[in-house]
Amino acid sequence: MKAKDVREMSKAELQDKLSDLKAELFNLRFQLAVNQLDNPMRIKAVKKDIARIMTVLNELD
Repeated sequence: MKAKDVREMSKAELQDKLSDLKAELFNLRFQLAVNQLDNPMRIKAVKKDIARIMTVLNELD
């Protein structure tokens, strides 16, 4: 997800995407704990996406 794409989303869309990403991060961490995670770099990508969305949400307020 690019920053440009995030900035084009509405506040409601951003909040929905943020909750989805947080749930995905939880699931990835759970998979990591039980050694079923295929791509550990996905955790890093999801964290960065969460940070991008939170930054844009803070700019909107």
